[in-house]
Amino acid sequence: MSATQQSPGLSMAPPRVYVERTLALIKPEVLHKTEEIEDIICRSGFHIVRKRKVHLSPEQCSDFYSEQYGKMFFPSLTAYMSSGPIIALELARHNAIATWKELMGPSNSLKAKETHPDSLRAIYGTDDLRNAVHGSFCFTSAEREIRFMFPDETIEPVPAGTAARDYLNLFVNPTLLAGLTELCKQKPADPLV
Repeated sequence: MSATQQSPGLSMAPPRVYVERTLALIKPEVLHKTEEIEDIICRSGFHIVRKRKVHLSPEQCSDFYSEQYGKMFFPSLTAYMSSGPIIALELARHNAIATWKELMGPSNSLKAKETHPDSLRAIYGTDDLRNAVHGSFCFTSAEREIRFMFPDETIEPVPAGTAARDYLNLFVNPTLLAGLTELCKQKPADPLV
């Protein structure tokens, strides 16, 4: 068999890459920097799936930040987030949630300036509340927040096991295939056994 031929049943299709989604919000005080922030997001390997400019009411902000209910800063947070329009972005890429959290930096912008000076919160934020951007904490919150900000859109659920299957196809199977092929070249199987 030549190098360009393919054995029957062996697919040469590129492996699928597992794409994770997360929600990003550009907060009211940096709305005028949206293009600049989006450029940084795209240069960091994200794809902007959906984008929406919205002005939430205090009640909608309370619903969105319901996990923060009861904390001392909750009233200030909902008042601030409803004080002007925001930009909601659904972002996609491999390992989106962790990558977006890293790009945002610590929630307190003053701390971010010291420990993560290249992060979005260090560059654009001014304090703990006015920290320029929001991001989903985990997969569950990302799914909930995306549905909240884009209620008319359909989100395709990721079937159970897809992430593991994609990881195997992307990283493990090519290595195994290369290793087993090399092993067969060096020590072919005995057809008489």
